[in-house]
Amino acid sequence: MNFITSYCQIKNHSIFYQGKSIFQYADRGLDSFLDQAFLSLLVNYPKFYKMDRLSKCGFLAAEVLLQDQAFLRHYAPQEVAVILSNAHASLDTDLRFFESTKTIASPALFVYTLTNIVTGEICIRHGIKGENAFFVSERFDPCQMTEYVELVVASEKTGGCIAGWIDVLADQHDVFLYLVEKRQNKLALEHTAEQLRKLYS
Repeated sequence: MNFITSYCQIKNHSIFYQGKSIFQYADRGLDSFLDQAFLSLLVNYPKFYKMDRLSKCGFLAAEVLLQDQAFLRHYAPQEVAVILSNAHASLDTDLRFFESTKTIASPALFVYTLTNIVTGEICIRHGIKGENAFFVSERFDPCQMTEYVELVVASEKTGGCIAGWIDVLADQHDVFLYLVEKRQNKLALEHTAEQLRKLYS
Protein backbone atom coordinates (compact mmCIF):
# COMPACT_ATOMS: atom_id res chain seq x y z
CA MET A 1 0.00 0.00 0.00
CA ASN A 2 1.25 3.48 -0.91
CA PHE A 3 0.31 6.78 0.71
CA ILE A 4 -0.33 10.39 -0.23
CA THR A 5 1.89 12.20 2.25
CA SER A 6 1.49 15.80 1.11
CA TYR A 7 -0.35 17.87 -1.50
CA CYS A 8 -0.43 21.40 -2.92
CA GLN A 9 -2.81 23.30 -5.21
CA ILE A 10 -2.51 26.53 -7.18
CA LYS A 11 -5.73 28.00 -8.55
CA ASN A 12 -7.57 31.32 -8.68
CA HIS A 13 -4.35 33.22 -7.96
CA SER A 14 -3.95 31.38 -4.66
CA ILE A 15 -1.66 28.67 -3.30
CA PHE A 16 -2.99 26.00 -0.98
CA TYR A 17 -0.93 23.53 1.06
CA GLN A 18 -2.72 20.56 2.65
CA GLY A 19 -5.98 22.33 1.81
CA LYS A 20 -5.11 25.59 3.59
CA SER A 21 -4.48 28.88 1.80
CA ILE A 22 -0.88 30.07 2.24
CA PHE A 23 -0.69 32.80 -0.42
CA GLN A 24 -3.17 34.95 -2.35
CA TYR A 25 -2.59 37.70 -4.91
CA ALA A 26 -5.74 38.17 -6.95
CA ASP A 27 -5.43 41.82 -8.00
CA ARG A 28 -3.45 41.34 -11.23
CA GLY A 29 -2.75 38.82 -14.00
CA LEU A 30 -1.10 35.40 -13.80
CA ASP A 31 2.44 36.63 -14.46
CA SER A 32 2.30 39.07 -11.58
CA PHE A 33 0.78 36.43 -9.28
CA LEU A 34 3.53 33.89 -10.10
CA ASP A 35 6.33 36.41 -9.52
CA GLN A 36 4.84 37.57 -6.22
CA ALA A 37 4.30 33.98 -5.09
CA PHE A 38 7.93 33.22 -5.85
CA LEU A 39 9.09 36.23 -3.82
CA SER A 40 6.89 35.16 -0.90
CA LEU A 41 8.70 31.81 -0.71
CA LEU A 42 12.05 33.56 -0.16
CA VAL A 43 13.79 31.25 -2.62
CA ASN A 44 17.09 32.26 -4.22
CA TYR A 45 16.71 30.89 -7.74
CA PRO A 46 17.15 33.60 -10.42
CA LYS A 47 16.41 31.14 -13.25
CA PHE A 48 12.76 31.24 -12.19
CA TYR A 49 12.25 34.52 -14.06
CA LYS A 50 13.35 32.93 -17.35
CA MET A 51 10.81 30.09 -17.14
CA ASP A 52 7.49 29.95 -18.98
CA ARG A 53 4.21 30.02 -17.04
CA LEU A 54 3.81 26.24 -17.03
CA SER A 55 7.26 25.74 -15.53
CA LYS A 56 6.73 28.53 -13.01
CA CYS A 57 3.50 26.90 -11.81
CA GLY A 58 5.18 23.51 -11.49
CA PHE A 59 8.24 25.01 -9.80
CA LEU A 60 6.14 26.87 -7.21
CA ALA A 61 3.96 23.86 -6.40
CA ALA A 62 7.00 21.60 -6.01
CA GLU A 63 8.72 24.22 -3.85
CA VAL A 64 5.74 24.40 -1.50
CA LEU A 65 5.31 20.63 -1.53
CA LEU A 66 8.93 19.95 -0.59
CA GLN A 67 9.99 22.93 1.54
CA ASP A 68 8.96 21.49 4.91
CA GLN A 69 9.32 17.84 4.02
CA ALA A 70 12.04 15.34 4.76
CA PHE A 71 10.90 13.65 1.52
CA LEU A 72 14.09 14.18 -0.48
CA ARG A 73 16.33 13.21 2.45
CA HIS A 74 14.76 9.75 2.58
CA TYR A 75 15.56 8.81 -1.01
CA ALA A 76 18.51 8.82 -3.36
CA PRO A 77 18.03 11.10 -6.42
CA GLN A 78 17.32 8.12 -8.69
CA GLU A 79 14.64 6.79 -6.28
CA VAL A 80 12.28 9.75 -6.82
CA ALA A 81 9.92 9.71 -9.81
CA VAL A 82 7.98 12.60 -11.34
CA ILE A 83 4.68 11.83 -13.10
CA LEU A 84 2.67 14.79 -14.43
CA SER A 85 -0.22 15.54 -16.76
CA ASN A 86 -2.28 18.40 -18.18
CA ALA A 87 -4.85 19.31 -20.85
CA HIS A 88 -3.12 21.98 -22.93
CA ALA A 89 0.43 20.59 -23.20
CA SER A 90 2.73 23.58 -23.87
CA LEU A 91 0.09 25.49 -25.87
CA ASP A 92 0.37 28.63 -23.75
CA THR A 93 4.05 28.95 -24.67
CA ASP A 94 3.53 27.67 -28.22
CA LEU A 95 1.14 30.56 -28.91
CA ARG A 96 3.57 33.08 -27.47
CA PHE A 97 6.39 31.63 -29.53
CA PHE A 98 4.26 31.76 -32.69
CA GLU A 99 3.56 35.44 -32.05
CA SER A 100 7.29 36.09 -31.63
CA THR A 101 8.02 34.57 -35.08
CA LYS A 102 6.11 37.45 -36.69
CA THR A 103 9.05 39.69 -35.80
CA ILE A 104 12.07 37.82 -34.42
CA ALA A 105 11.56 34.26 -33.16
CA SER A 106 12.35 34.05 -29.44
CA PRO A 107 14.86 31.32 -28.51
CA ALA A 108 13.94 31.88 -24.85
CA LEU A 109 10.34 30.85 -25.61
CA PHE A 110 11.30 28.06 -28.02
CA VAL A 111 13.13 26.27 -25.19
CA TYR A 112 9.78 25.81 -23.42
CA THR A 113 7.73 24.51 -26.37
CA LEU A 114 7.85 20.98 -24.96
CA THR A 115 5.46 19.93 -22.20
CA ASN A 116 8.00 17.93 -20.22
CA ILE A 117 10.30 20.93 -19.69
CA VAL A 118 8.41 21.64 -16.46
CA THR A 119 9.46 18.18 -15.27
CA GLY A 120 13.06 19.02 -16.10
CA GLU A 121 12.89 22.30 -14.18
CA ILE A 122 11.57 20.52 -11.07
CA CYS A 123 14.20 17.78 -11.36
CA ILE A 124 17.07 20.23 -11.82
CA ARG A 125 15.97 22.33 -8.86
CA HIS A 126 15.67 19.35 -6.50
CA GLY A 127 18.34 17.03 -7.92
CA ILE A 128 15.82 14.34 -8.92
CA LYS A 129 17.03 11.64 -11.33
CA GLY A 130 14.31 8.99 -11.24
CA GLU A 131 11.72 7.90 -13.78
CA ASN A 132 9.47 10.57 -15.25
CA ALA A 133 6.52 10.86 -17.60
CA PHE A 134 4.11 13.53 -18.80
CA PHE A 135 0.60 12.73 -20.08
CA VAL A 136 -1.86 14.96 -21.92
CA SER A 137 -5.59 14.34 -21.35
CA GLU A 138 -8.79 16.38 -21.53
CA ARG A 139 -9.05 16.70 -17.76
CA PHE A 140 -7.42 15.50 -14.56
CA ASP A 141 -7.89 11.73 -14.54
CA PRO A 142 -7.51 10.29 -11.00
CA CYS A 143 -7.79 6.71 -12.24
CA GLN A 144 -5.04 7.02 -14.85
CA MET A 145 -2.79 8.91 -12.45
CA THR A 146 -3.28 6.38 -9.66
CA GLU A 147 -2.67 3.39 -11.89
CA TYR A 148 0.50 4.76 -13.46
CA VAL A 149 1.98 6.09 -10.22
CA GLU A 150 1.27 2.78 -8.48
CA LEU A 151 3.04 0.98 -11.31
CA VAL A 152 6.09 3.24 -10.99
CA VAL A 153 6.26 3.12 -7.18
CA ALA A 154 5.93 -0.68 -7.25
CA SER A 155 9.46 -0.82 -8.65
CA GLU A 156 12.21 -1.48 -6.11
CA LYS A 157 14.11 1.40 -7.74
CA THR A 158 11.48 3.96 -6.70
CA GLY A 159 10.82 5.05 -3.13
CA GLY A 160 8.61 8.05 -3.74
CA CYS A 161 6.93 10.07 -6.45
CA ILE A 162 5.91 13.65 -7.16
CA ALA A 163 2.72 13.43 -9.20
CA GLY A 164 -0.19 15.48 -10.40
CA TRP A 165 -1.67 18.03 -12.76
CA ILE A 166 -0.15 21.30 -14.05
CA ASP A 167 -2.30 23.09 -16.63
CA VAL A 168 -1.90 26.67 -17.91
CA LEU A 169 -3.48 28.59 -20.77
CA ALA A 170 -3.50 32.39 -20.82
CA ASP A 171 -4.64 33.48 -17.34
CA GLN A 172 -6.22 30.08 -16.56
CA HIS A 173 -4.17 27.95 -14.21
CA ASP A 174 -4.92 24.71 -12.40
CA VAL A 175 -2.20 22.93 -10.43
CA PHE A 176 -2.48 19.93 -8.14
CA LEU A 177 0.73 18.19 -7.04
CA TYR A 178 1.11 15.52 -4.40
CA LEU A 179 3.70 13.17 -2.92
CA VAL A 180 3.34 9.40 -2.89
CA GLU A 181 5.46 7.20 -0.64
CA LYS A 182 5.58 3.64 0.54
CA ARG A 183 6.02 4.88 4.10
CA GLN A 184 3.41 6.71 6.18
CA ASN A 185 3.66 10.14 7.77
CA LYS A 186 1.15 12.39 9.55
CA LEU A 187 -1.13 12.77 6.52
CA ALA A 188 -0.86 9.19 5.22
CA LEU A 189 -3.94 8.98 3.03
CA GLU A 190 -4.25 5.86 0.92
CA HIS A 191 -3.22 6.48 -2.68
CA THR A 192 -6.50 5.76 -4.45
CA ALA A 193 -8.37 7.38 -7.32
CA GLU A 194 -11.21 8.29 -4.98
CA GLN A 195 -8.86 10.00 -2.55
CA LEU A 196 -7.24 11.96 -5.39
CA ARG A 197 -10.67 13.01 -6.66
CA LYS A 198 -11.56 14.38 -3.22
CA LEU A 199 -8.29 16.25 -2.77
CA TYR A 200 -8.33 17.72 -6.27
CA SER A 201 -11.90 18.98 -6.00
